[in-house]
Amino acid sequence: MDNEQYKESEDVSRYEAESKPGNGKSLFIKGIIIGVLLSAAFVLGFCVVSGLMVKKETESVLSEETEVRLATVRGLINTYYYKDVDDDKLAEGVIKGMVEGLDDPYSAYYNKSEYEKSKISTTGNYSGIGAVLSKSKDNGLIAISRIYEGSPAEKSGLMVGDEIVSADGYLASGMDLSDFVEHVRGEKGTKVLLVLNRNGERITVEVERDDVNIPSVAHRMLDDEIGYIIIGDFAGNTSNEFTEAIDDLQSKGAKAIVYDIRSNPGGLVKSATDMLDVLLPEGVVVYLMDKNGKKTEFTSAEESKVDLPAAVLIDGNSASAAEIFAGALRDFEYATLIGTKTYGKGVVQNTIPLIDGSALKLTTATYYTPKGECIHEKGIEPDIELEYEYTGEGTGDDYEYDKDKQVAKAMEVLKKEIE
Repeated sequence: MDNEQYKESEDVSRYEAESKPGNGKSLFIKGIIIGVLLSAAFVLGFCVVSGLMVKKETESVLSEETEVRLATVRGLINTYYYKDVDDDKLAEGVIKGMVEGLDDPYSAYYNKSEYEKSKISTTGNYSGIGAVLSKSKDNGLIAISRIYEGSPAEKSGLMVGDEIVSADGYLASGMDLSDFVEHVRGEKGTKVLLVLNRNGERITVEVERDDVNIPSVAHRMLDDEIGYIIIGDFAGNTSNEFTEAIDDLQSKGAKAIVYDIRSNPGGLVKSATDMLDVLLPEGVVVYLMDKNGKKTEFTSAEESKVDLPAAVLIDGNSASAAEIFAGALRDFEYATLIGTKTYGKGVVQNTIPLIDGSALKLTTATYYTPKGECIHEKGIEPDIELEYEYTGEGTGDDYEYDKDKQVAKAMEVLKKEIE
C-alpha cells in the first residue's frame, strides 16, 4: 500500500474500506511428499470460524507443474539447507506467497499473532504512544499525522508533521509501515526512543508507552452557531459516538456543522453508512459490486436526517470509508467539501477468520458513490481546493481552530448558508 496509516494498528472488519523451518535430515523423497501435501493442504484445509466449511475442490488450484516445483523446492530445502527448518513457517510462507501473487496491496494473510494485532482498531484500545503514523506515497517518509489527546505522544511534545527517522534504532526508511509500527508500539511502562525530523532539525524524544483508549469522535462548538466534529476513523463504536456528538452540538445551539475527516484512514463500511443514515434523507448512500456483478446497496432512511448546513474537510490521507462518507455527502449535495483531493481507495475488503486463529483479508468488491462514480485511484476532488495551513501555536486542547485555514474557510462558507 503506497499510503498507509496506523494507530500502531490496522483496521479490520467484515467489510473494510484500509492501511507487501521439518527436519533437515529428511530424505529427498520425503521432502517431495511433504511438499505435495503442504501445497494441497493449504488451499483445501481451511474452514472459517462461522462454521462454514470451505469445500474441497476435486482439482487443485495449482497446476501439476507448479505442485511439482513446490515439492522439488521443499525437498531441496530438506536435503541441503544448512539449518533445521520449521514446517509451519514454510507453510505460512507458501500461503502468504499465494496472496501476494494477487498483486493487490489490500489483500493479506494474517497468522494468529498478526490477526490479533490487526483487530486493535475495532476495539480502540492498545498500548503505545497514541499517535497515527502515515507513510507518504510521494516520498515514502513516515510521519505523525495525528496525536490523541492525553496520549504519551502529546505529553512528550510530539507534533503533527514530525517525520520519524528511527524508533529504538530501527530506521523508518525502507521499512513497511506495519513493520515499523511494531517498533513504536509496545507494553505499558516501556519506553521507545524516537529520532525525529522537525522543520529540518533533528531531535530525539523518549516516550513512555501507556494504555491508549482511542475515541473515534471528538466535538466542540467553534462559535455560537457552528459545531465541529472530528472523525478519526470508522470503528465499531464510531456511529454511536457520532450520534452523541451531533445531539450535544444541537443542544448547544449549533445551526451548522463542520465534519473533519482529514487523515482519516477509513475502517468499517457499516460504521460509515450508519453515520450517513443519521445525516441523509432516503436513498442509496453507497453500493458495492463484486466480480460477478452482484450489487450490494447501503441506504439511508428519511426519518433520521439532520437538516443542518454542513462542510467536510478532506485531504490526501482521507481514504476508504472516509471517502464513502465524503462521496455520499457530496452526491446528495448535503455538504461543501473543502481541502485537497482524497487518497482514492475505492475497493473494500472482507476479513475471513480461519479455524486456527489466522485470517485471510481479501479485496472482494469495488464501491461506487450514490451517483455511480468509482473513485479508486482517482480520489474525490474538493468543492473548494485549499491547502492546510496552521498559523496558531497551540496543540491539543489549545489548538486554535480559527488559525486553521481550512476550518476558517468552512466557517466562512457555513455562516453565509446560515444567513
